[in-house]
Amino acid sequence: MDMDKTSENAASRFSALLAGAAKLPGVRVDREAYLRTALRRHCTEEDIRRATEETPAAAGIPLDVLDRLANESIRYETAKVSALSAAAGLPGVMAMPATVPADLAQYVSHMLRIAQKLAYLYSWPDLFDESDELDDATKGVLTLFFGVMFGTQSANAAVGKVAASMAEQVVRKLPQKALTQGVVYPVVRRVAGYLGVEMTKQTFAKSASKAIPVVGAAVSGGLTFATFRPMAKRLKKHLSGLELAAPTGQVIVGEVVRDEEVAVADEVKLPKQGREWRVVRRRKEA
Repeated sequence: MDMDKTSENAASRFSALLAGAAKLPGVRVDREAYLRTALRRHCTEEDIRRATEETPAAAGIPLDVLDRLANESIRYETAKVSALSAAAGLPGVMAMPATVPADLAQYVSHMLRIAQKLAYLYSWPDLFDESDELDDATKGVLTLFFGVMFGTQSANAAVGKVAASMAEQVVRKLPQKALTQGVVYPVVRRVAGYLGVEMTKQTFAKSASKAIPVVGAAVSGGLTFATFRPMAKRLKKHLSGLELAAPTGQVIVGEVVRDEEVAVADEVKLPKQGREWRVVRRRKEA
C-alpha cells in the first residue's frame, strides 16, 4: 500500500514538473517551421511541402538524412542545456534554493525540446495544440518518450505500440484512447512514477554539484552533458527504428538537377561525386 502511494506521489510530481516545463517560453517547437529549417539544405521544396503537410516518411526522406539532422539537433540542445546548467552552478551554495529548481526546470524543458524535434523528424504528429495546458494524450506520449530516454523497456514497448497503431491507421494525430484508456495507459502511469523518483535523484545530484562556487559550474555542466546527450541518443535510436519512420516515397538528396525538356518520367543516377549521389529527376511537362 505504501509502495503504491509512493509511486503515485512520484508520478504526480513528474506530471507537475512536465506540465510546468511545457509552459516555459521557447519550449514548444513549431513542427512546420522546424522541419522547413532542418530539411531545406537537403530536399526540394516539393519534398519539404509534403513532409510538413504529411510526414517526412510520406515524403520519402531517407533515414540517413533524418539521422544526420537528428544528431545536429541533439548537439545543439546538449550544448545549450549544458551551458545553462553550468551558469546555474556559478553562485555556489548560497544560491542553491533558487538555482537547483530552476536548473531542473530548464533541463526538463530541453528534454521536451529534443523530444519534439526527434518526434517530428521521425514522422510523429504535432505534439502540442494552441492550449497552454497539456492534454492527457500529449502528456502520456511525452512521459513515454522520457521513459525511453531513461532506458525503461516498458516505455520502449509502449511507444512501439502507439507508433504501430498510428502507422496502421494512417492517422496524423495522437491516438487519444490508447494513451488515456487503453493498454498503454497503465504503462504511462508506471513510467511517470519511475521518472518522478529518478528526477528526485537528479535533483540531489545537481544540488551536490553546485555547492562550491565556480567549481560547481564545471561539475554541473559536465554532469548535464554526460546525462542529456546519451538520453537523447537513446530516444533517437528508438524512434528511427519504428515503422512510422520508414520512408515510403523518393526524394532528391544533395544537389538537384532538373531536366524539364525530356518527356520521359524516369530517374538516372550519375557517377558518385564526393559523398552524395546526384539524382536527375526527369519529368514530363504539364
